[in-house]
Amino acid sequence: MELKLYDTLTRDKRAFIPIDPQRVRVYVCGPTVYDFAHIGNARPLIVFDVLFRLLRRIFGADHVVYVRNITDVDDKINDRAAAEYPGLPLNEAIRKVTEKTGRQFHEDAAALGTLPPTVEPRATEHIAEMAILIERLVASGNAYVEAGHVLFSVPSMPDYGRLAKRSLDEMIAGARVEVAPYKHDPTDFVLWKPSQPGEPAWPSPAGIVTPGRPGWHLECSAMSWKHLGETFDIHGGGIDLVFPHHENEIAQSRCAFHTPVMANYWMHNGFLQVEGEKMSKSLGNFVTIRALVADWPGEVLRLNMLRTHYRQPIDWTVRGLEESEKTIDHWYELAGAGAADPDAAPDPAAVETLCDDLNTPSLLTRLHAMAGELRAASGARQDDLRRAFRASGALVGLLTQSRDGYAASHPRRKVIDQSIDHAKVNALIEARGAARKAKNFAESDRIRDELATLGVVVKDTKDGTTWELALTGHQN
Repeated sequence: MELKLYDTLTRDKRAFIPIDPQRVRVYVCGPTVYDFAHIGNARPLIVFDVLFRLLRRIFGADHVVYVRNITDVDDKINDRAAAEYPGLPLNEAIRKVTEKTGRQFHEDAAALGTLPPTVEPRATEHIAEMAILIERLVASGNAYVEAGHVLFSVPSMPDYGRLAKRSLDEMIAGARVEVAPYKHDPTDFVLWKPSQPGEPAWPSPAGIVTPGRPGWHLECSAMSWKHLGETFDIHGGGIDLVFPHHENEIAQSRCAFHTPVMANYWMHNGFLQVEGEKMSKSLGNFVTIRALVADWPGEVLRLNMLRTHYRQPIDWTVRGLEESEKTIDHWYELAGAGAADPDAAPDPAAVETLCDDLNTPSLLTRLHAMAGELRAASGARQDDLRRAFRASGALVGLLTQSRDGYAASHPRRKVIDQSIDHAKVNALIEARGAARKAKNFAESDRIRDELATLGVVVKDTKDGTTWELALTGHQN
């Protein structure tokens, strides 16, 4: 089955042909670990996890290398480290902050059901590679040294700007470039800069005597080169990274290695807003992954994200979360009590639509149709459909738990569940079933009301009676 992906560089959707099918290589820009990740950070986490899963399915789990970096050198990290650990040397304080925030990020990523990347490099572990790139760029005339800085010379690359498809004037305005006397051209950008007193510092390249630190753009060129080579298959990230970050990555890597491309496909997920507005702390709508998973299952967050195609903007709303929760609850009821069968084959139509540039909305439509087929089926046909239904959800990281496992992991229901007497509830359910069988509907209704006072909602289906916990707000 042919996989087609939209390439931001060429602005078209085309068949994905890896450089080496035995080692498909993907690089995605990861977080800057200075605080809890927000819901905007969750979108590339989930989108490129879906891509990773699909590539593993097509080419084999052992033949895909997924690199997602962590940026652990940044002014915001420095400021937090100095504020929280004033008595420690700054480098030690920074390490404490990044260890803590990195652990928090991994916990949040796991809660969203994402697979760990094959490699997760840190910027501070690749200073030597950055220095090598700088030396190569200076030697080739694509970079120069001024006032303790090393800067990339944008005019030295005639086709700079191909990814963003902007004129130089537009790029200068869009990047809000720093005006500095040491720049030869306003568009030139920093590869290395001198460290201020108290800042993290490393021996400088290019003959600079004073210690310094790398520019942000250089980090990803160094890490992708170290782990994937001079040219690789796919580079991904948020649409906000197209310019200047990814444009500058391309410039650095292509000029350092004299290659026609850095990556053969560039993929970018769209913007995210919250309740119709841009997310910001000043508007009071800044939402972290940590806060969301305290109230919603990670699978609900994941489904809600996948309802919108990855390249389109998404409006993150409570109403959307409520709808996604109802859907995933219903799907787990249909999926049955057991866990997913790892050997089950997904529905061919589900695989086909996912191979069309990760068309998750279309895949979810197919899952809804399969749910209808499941409700109407019985016997062996229903069993086969159930296995295919679960396997199709697993393509995008859904329906991977058992039904009971999903129910037990629900953060709000778990809190309420601690006060529920399960033996009493099950006895009342059994008594109500006997009353219904005897057509004693008055007694049946009385027991239903008693269960309601215990915070239990009863559901009667053609397959029998089930129950769940009623919730305060966001009821199913």
